[in-house]
Amino acid sequence: MSDLAATRFDRLSARAGGYESYYLKAGDREGRRAVWIRYTVHKRPGAEPEGSVWLTVFDRLGGRPRAVKQTAAHAPQAIDGGYLAVGTLGEFTPDRATGNISGEGRAASWDLSIAGAGVQFEHLPAKLYGAPLPRTKLLTLQPQAHFSGSVEFDGETIELDGWPGMVGHNWGAQHAEQWVWLHGASFEGHGDDTWIDVAIGRIKAGPWTTPWVANGAISIDGERHRLGGIGRTRAVEVDAGVGRVEFTLPGGELTVSGSAVAGAESTVAWLYADPDGSLHHSLNNSIADIELRAGGKSLRTSGGVYEFGSRQSGHGIPVEPFGDG
Repeated sequence: MSDLAATRFDRLSARAGGYESYYLKAGDREGRRAVWIRYTVHKRPGAEPEGSVWLTVFDRLGGRPRAVKQTAAHAPQAIDGGYLAVGTLGEFTPDRATGNISGEGRAASWDLSIAGAGVQFEHLPAKLYGAPLPRTKLLTLQPQAHFSGSVEFDGETIELDGWPGMVGHNWGAQHAEQWVWLHGASFEGHGDDTWIDVAIGRIKAGPWTTPWVANGAISIDGERHRLGGIGRTRAVEVDAGVGRVEFTLPGGELTVSGSAVAGAESTVAWLYADPDGSLHHSLNNSIADIELRAGGKSLRTSGGVYEFGSRQSGHGIPVEPFGDG
């Protein structure tokens, strides 16, 4: 396991604040159902780190997303050779994710095996992972993964039989002022070696907020292309908001343009806290419709992720009744 995949919260000084997340997204090939699971650490300056486990289940035919989160009574622990253990609530390793959580009258449990076929990639240049900015660092641990096992939510069991998806890791001292996360798999007419995973953010530095900066990659029939980067910021075009984003993302060999559409009825709203306690609203739809144009090809999937994060609260999506930080 690379050093960037290892935990960061246990390297923070007592006075420092920070957050960290290991997460997975898995969806069926028809774009009907998906699960999004997060194992997180939140540390306020001068306080002990606090671990939580989050689950969201998406179903196009089942109404609003179902979500639950629980914070552990005991401190989170790094796993030797793995990722993160959050008390007795769950563990996440490169080949397995387990959990058993409850809250607000809801309960969920899961046991998933993970088979990763893709090589991890760093969204940022190596030197920026040790730099003060950006304040959020991210890494795609498994861009091409398959999940098998089951998820149980309030008595209903969902079977995952090789569902495609991804595994990610992020950490930092502050969330971006605004962000977009795009992930797509199960593109029509293509195999599992066709996917996109991109993070796009606007960073606040003093009184200034930067333009959109994109970092990520696209794989088309197994050929991977890096997208974005600091040197291509002026060519990035993003029109993002609640339920829809349109974008143009330059790369070294090709430019990707497209859109993602996420219906309000299938979008979950979570509260994300910075270490200082200030809040962002994260709107995630893991069964979004994504259309791409890249390298003369048109790509479409109904099982994509569109996540939009900002400080905006008047978005109209019911916010889940779980605090953060």
